[in-house]
Amino acid sequence: MCGERRLGAGWRKMTTIHFVYPHGEAVSCPDAIGRKVGAILERAGYRVLHYDWDDERTIRPGAGDVLLGHAHPFPWTVFRRSSCSRDWARVIAMSPFAHGNTYQVSYLDRLMRRVDQYLAITGNFWFDTISRSPYSHWLPKMVHLDLAVDRTDFPRVKQSFHEPGDRRFLYIGNTAWCKNTRYLSQLARRLPRFEFAWMGGGQRIAGVRPLGFQNFSTESSRSLISKYDFLLTVGSSDANPTTVLEAMAWGLIPICTPQSGYYRYPGIVNLPLNDGFAASRILEDLQSVPEKRLREWQAVNDQALDSHFTWERFGCQVLAAVRSSARPQLLPQSLVSRGRIMAGELMSPYSWLRPNGLKHLARIAKTAICRVGKPPAEW
Repeated sequence: MCGERRLGAGWRKMTTIHFVYPHGEAVSCPDAIGRKVGAILERAGYRVLHYDWDDERTIRPGAGDVLLGHAHPFPWTVFRRSSCSRDWARVIAMSPFAHGNTYQVSYLDRLMRRVDQYLAITGNFWFDTISRSPYSHWLPKMVHLDLAVDRTDFPRVKQSFHEPGDRRFLYIGNTAWCKNTRYLSQLARRLPRFEFAWMGGGQRIAGVRPLGFQNFSTESSRSLISKYDFLLTVGSSDANPTTVLEAMAWGLIPICTPQSGYYRYPGIVNLPLNDGFAASRILEDLQSVPEKRLREWQAVNDQALDSHFTWERFGCQVLAAVRSSARPQLLPQSLVSRGRIMAGELMSPYSWLRPNGLKHLARIAKTAICRVGKPPAEW
């Protein structure tokens, strides 16, 4: 594990890290991120206080304290409010990043001026192409943070593959627009002789067999997963879905668009985005790939999980940011970039002008009224 000697002795140890990130008991992300990273920080000698990302309080830092975590898209939430203080030793933002549109991360632009570094949880596709996005001025502050998976939480379940022509595709996730499930439905309708199934919730995906929510820590769900050969995800602006890594650990072969974050990995099959004809041809070809080749892909993915997609590597990168004294400045921002980001923030589903944003503002106002006249200890 990365320690004081490995990273150098020139860092100044902080007393407390205020960590804003989901941190429930689920073995999947985002809760796994909050739990795993929190444990790594504690083992490194820090006192870690956890906060939900939609908490509405303002944290008052003590001497040497660090603010770390995920800013919520809604204003007046804990990370955004607390980051305004100048008394923090370090302010480090950490959240998923994808620039396939301007709706998802534009709310971070104003915050970026207040953070020392931004740990972007994202795939290599998105990080490699930042310079062509409206967010290129963030680059000096950005650190590429690949996701991780604990193989004990996602044990191997795939021991053998179905016969050619009978191999099955599984999608795991929700039906948010960035998941591009209309494209998944199109592929399923193009290839009706193959089975396409879906674990998760949301609106119906035509042509895809629904299996509902699954608890991946149970034997019954793992047994169900073992009946499939490929994980298929076709996101249009999906940062770094951990389901790809979970599938690799289970022994399924991942198939995804580059816009799902992952590309140029030898054990992951890439599909073109929104090209049903070309993608269907690739899926048909996978039906006849020899099992020996599929097992070779499994072995390549095992090596990637053991050498790169680990919580140790993830935690070391977070620790390095906490211990760093780096405070890089943003690059100059063009007027075009500024306009695109402002428009994206206003049109986002999380905008305070949208129904969800207005409900949030109303809740904030109600909470503030209830606190009037009460000491902070009673809030």
